[in-house]
Amino acid sequence: MNAVKTYFIDVVKNQYFNFTGRATRQQYWMYFLFYFILSVVIGIIGAILGDTVRGILSTLLNLALLLPTLGIGVRRLHDTDRSGWWYLIALLPFIGGIVLLVFFCLPSTEGENRFNQ
Repeated sequence: MNAVKTYFIDVVKNQYFNFTGRATRQQYWMYFLFYFILSVVIGIIGAILGDTVRGILSTLLNLALLLPTLGIGVRRLHDTDRSGWWYLIALLPFIGGIVLLVFFCLPSTEGENRFNQ
């Protein structure tokens, strides 16, 4: 339960609209692990209650977590010494998402970086 608080709830609660700073690989992937688990739980609840409810619940979850997800992604890019604008590469079909995934899997750079302002 402590991991959920550290890696998910604190990101959503304390860094909801934070696009500055850094996020380590562990912080980033743990956030997405809990996001995935929450999405599966919402999907199961929605499947029990019907497709309309599942759509509404999924939409509400995705809208509520849009800014924290973008924020932690930008902070992860900062940690690999890249600008947050690299996040837009995901808009390119096929190759953009792969490049972004590679960036998110790279190890952190040491010390301060130029995009940490």
